[in-house]
Amino acid sequence: MSARRWILLMLLLGIGVLMLRYCVVIGPADAPEAPSTIADGSREQHADSVSNLHIPVAGVQRAQLVDTFGQSREVGQRVHDAIDILAARGTPVVAAADGVVEKLFVSAKGGNTVYVRSPDRRWTYYYAHLDRYDPALKEGQRIHSGDPIGTVGATGNALASAPHLHFAVNRMLPRQRWFEGEPVNPYPLLIR
Repeated sequence: MSARRWILLMLLLGIGVLMLRYCVVIGPADAPEAPSTIADGSREQHADSVSNLHIPVAGVQRAQLVDTFGQSREVGQRVHDAIDILAARGTPVVAAADGVVEKLFVSAKGGNTVYVRSPDRRWTYYYAHLDRYDPALKEGQRIHSGDPIGTVGATGNALASAPHLHFAVNRMLPRQRWFEGEPVNPYPLLIR
């Protein structure tokens, strides 16, 4: 590779990292907003009973989240069906909701991943690019909101220079398997 191409590649990677680091979002203009606050100060409940999810990265506040759901990835080849929560490598990742650990899985795209199924089996919560799993985490284990899942990383197809948690929520039919379901934007659901 010529020096000129190498410099161009590094420049493009640097711009990508800066976009992630400073939360510059290029996405649909009609991206959903956070749920509105009603008179008593509580949030409206999201359709189909999934709401009030715990922010799954320790120390991250609601105001720091960026809605990356629906963004174009791989030059328009696919849509991002999750949100990315930037944090330092090794930051604790915790359960967003109660459930059962349905699958611990290592994939080329997601790296170290965890799938948690809601107690009513209508939702899965997907945690990807983990640096490592919590040592006590096992398939079939019941977990509660805030329980340890693992740590933020950059495994799979994530940039090593931009560790983050890729967090997805899928609406499930009872017989669907851990990797199936209909993507739902987690951004408006993460409110505590």
